[in-house]
Amino acid sequence: VQLQASGGGLVQAGSSLSLSCAASGARIRSYYMGWFRQAPGKEREFVIGINRSGGITAIKDSVKGRFTISRDSAKNTMTLHMDGLKPEDTAVYHCAATTIVGAPTKSSDYYYWGQGTLVTVSS
Repeated sequence: VQLQASGGGLVQAGSSLSLSCAASGARIRSYYMGWFRQAPGKEREFVIGINRSGGITAIKDSVKGRFTISRDSAKNTMTLHMDGLKPEDTAVYHCAATTIVGAPTKSSDYYYWGQGTLVTVSS
């Protein structure tokens, strides 16, 4: 499966933004999907994941209550919706997919990656 993330941009703190991950080459319903982010000078970190049934099974504590994820099997897309954005959310966001069963949160658990989209939150 090939993944392409889009929707990043420059927003003010407190704003909302949605990122989209479009899949091609395979149906996303076959994969566990997730979003990761990498801030400047920091390691890539897991943000949120969604299972094949559309349930959120893992989420980073600092984004609970602000971020949510959904998938549209008909459109073969996944969306990360972010509310109440903070400057510390500034990062390049990557969507990823894996065939691993469960709720994987490590980068090494994911086999397929999108190219990333930059989200910058100004204070």
